[in-house]
Amino acid sequence: MTRVTIHDLRAARYCLAGVRPWFRRHGLDWQSFLDGGIEAETLRATGDALVEPVILQAEARAAMMLEADDGR
Repeated sequence: MTRVTIHDLRAARYCLAGVRPWFRRHGLDWQSFLDGGIEAETLRATGDALVEPVILQAEARAAMMLEADDGR
């Protein structure tokens, strides 16, 4: 499973001031997200298409990390 972090939001160039109320509207814990991220599927379950660019960033980050690990 892919875990989305604050770094992915920034990479997708999302405004953090707008994301915090979005989390609240969807019943998601902003501080918990900041502390450890959130599963991509939890974001997808909101049904909001705006999550897809952020998830794509998280998936790309995860793929790069795997490639780096394979190169050891």
